[in-house]
Amino acid sequence: MTDFDIAPGLLVAMPQLQDPNFARSVVLMVRHSEEGSFGIIANRPSAVSLRELLESLDLSWNGSPDAVVWSGGPVEPNTGFLLHAATDGVAGPECVEVGSELMLSTRTQELELLAAAPPEDLRFLMGYSGWGPGQLESELAQGAWVHAEPTRQLLFGTDPDRMWEEALASLGIQPGSLIPAPGVH
Repeated sequence: MTDFDIAPGLLVAMPQLQDPNFARSVVLMVRHSEEGSFGIIANRPSAVSLRELLESLDLSWNGSPDAVVWSGGPVEPNTGFLLHAATDGVAGPECVEVGSELMLSTRTQELELLAAAPPEDLRFLMGYSGWGPGQLESELAQGAWVHAEPTRQLLFGTDPDRMWEEALASLGIQPGSLIPAPGVH
């Protein structure tokens, strides 16, 4: 598969993927190449308050008091990422387009700007998901993942507890019909 085939895109875990880091996960793929792959899990909210985290960094949060930090994956869990709708004034080489009207930002300047005036569609994630050279291709060949299109509605308008089912449904797959076994059925 080429870079275009996987990233940007969503990887939806199949039932046979038993790794607790990825069971029933929906991963927003940011980059895929021969050197490896990088993505963030999009459906794992944590119990950590975003307001409390930002205050610990001496930043103000002007968004919902119920906003939480999301777990983007098991790699570098102390590294933060902002997934957000395309926003005026937030651009540059550290902002990566990851789907139609979707951006991933990493700089503190974007964090300050978005925390001060958060768009409706914004998630702060800690950690990421990574694969070494050929690792993701092997998992795809084993049927551990299916590929779907990332949409703003799915990522921000779907309850995280339902995102896995909705991502599969967007492909015409009924989750109850899946058999947790290797390969394609």
